[in-house]
Amino acid sequence: MEYHVHRMISTEKNGIEYLVRMKKNEDWKKEWQGMPEFEMEDLTSFRKIVVHFRNQEDIDKFAELIGQKITKAPSLWYPEWEKRRYADKRYVDES
Repeated sequence: MEYHVHRMISTEKNGIEYLVRMKKNEDWKKEWQGMPEFEMEDLTSFRKIVVHFRNQEDIDKFAELIGQKITKAPSLWYPEWEKRRYADKRYVDES
């Protein structure tokens, strides 16, 4: 049986309502038997530094120095880190 939890939660008026219903109905535990282990990799930064610039010229010099394009994003990683996408990933039982 394949469940699309994301779709279930997003179609609910409130995701919390879904979770409360699941807590009351604990049949879900049977579905999770034998599922593969999952460990979340620590993706937090080692250190965060706030850098202020006086003008666009200083931003451009800094971008050249670190070899990255500086956009309007509020932060960046050094060295540049490839973005990871997980929203489009699903677990499907192919047995």
